[in-house]
Amino acid sequence: MLINDFIKLALKSLITQRLRSFLTALGIAVGIASVVLLTSLGEGIHRFVLSEFTQFGTNLIGITPGKSTTTGMSGAIISNVRPLSMNDAEALKRIPRVIAVVPVVQGNAQVEAGKRIRRTTVFGVGANAPEVWQIKVASGQFLPDDDPAAARSFAVLGSKLREEMFGMDNPLGQRIRIGGERFRVAGSMESKGQMLGFDLDDAVYIPAAKALSMFNRESLMEIDLLYAEGGDADEVAKYATDLLIARHGKQDFTITTQEQMLEVLGSVLEILTLAVGALGGISLLVGGVGILTIMTIAVNERTAEIGLLRAIGAGRMQILALFIGEAVVLASIGGLAGLIVGAGGAWILGLFVPALPTHTSWFYVVIAEVLAAIIGLLAGVMPARRAAGLNPVEALRAE
Repeated sequence: MLINDFIKLALKSLITQRLRSFLTALGIAVGIASVVLLTSLGEGIHRFVLSEFTQFGTNLIGITPGKSTTTGMSGAIISNVRPLSMNDAEALKRIPRVIAVVPVVQGNAQVEAGKRIRRTTVFGVGANAPEVWQIKVASGQFLPDDDPAAARSFAVLGSKLREEMFGMDNPLGQRIRIGGERFRVAGSMESKGQMLGFDLDDAVYIPAAKALSMFNRESLMEIDLLYAEGGDADEVAKYATDLLIARHGKQDFTITTQEQMLEVLGSVLEILTLAVGALGGISLLVGGVGILTIMTIAVNERTAEIGLLRAIGAGRMQILALFIGEAVVLASIGGLAGLIVGAGGAWILGLFVPALPTHTSWFYVVIAEVLAAIIGLLAGVMPARRAAGLNPVEALRAE
């Protein structure tokens, strides 16, 4: 049988049974669309979460009180013997390749400006917070680099808090109360958005030493180190570990580099993407069962045709290839339609629901299409082998 005749015969069979071919391809299309859409959501969430963690830069090292193998959110209960102090933060500035250090205390307090009252997040930080966290001052200036023991009562407003408390008025130099204490507004920040549920715009920044006193705490919740671009994070972390052990007498703190956090987070998110893709794969498996069923029925319906092909000289391998080829073509067509629907669905979701991150990865697209062809191949083998094994004489007698 010539290759042209082989292709024409396979296509004619699919075109003749349009409804059957459509329903078979539809099963695969639904499976592929599910895989592409779900992996697009998974990949979108992956990228979104990583971008949230890296919006403060990637050359950061965080130090938290208490020795632990895991990291917790700011505000965790402090149970270490010796707290992280402002003096620790000052000492860490002397580490080689460290550009800036930010002591961090976080709490929640009532802010009063005139007759307006609002409860919001309070960040106790140092003067280098804009450089370390990559945030920008919109007007005025950030907190001055005062001696921690004699920090002045200045405050800097997040963009949302400034709008809520002062509207269109200029807040610079105005007196406000935070947690019952008086502060003078030194500046306001540009909008930064949210980070893992924390609205950085609906916040007020005050000196870390003032925040320790305001919230009656002995320990900083975190110390962030910014090291030089191209520096070795592990080397800087070792310097910090040695210095704090020398000061505390033992390792009663946890050091986490941004690289370590991103590595762990990335592996977790990759598993999440694969898991949601596997859910779509179940639909793909159902589509494969559909191809197996339809091709088995096709063999029963075309028994006489198979007998005729064998009688005019078609070999077993040609009959086998014919039915497998039909199954693969059906799966590939369904796969292509599924890709269009899945990628289009992800694009539409991203367009109408901007808060839901989606990103269609070509890696998963190619894997899904290849998987569709393989499923078509496997699903067509059993019916094709049955067709190739029919006795030509008996097949010709079939109606």
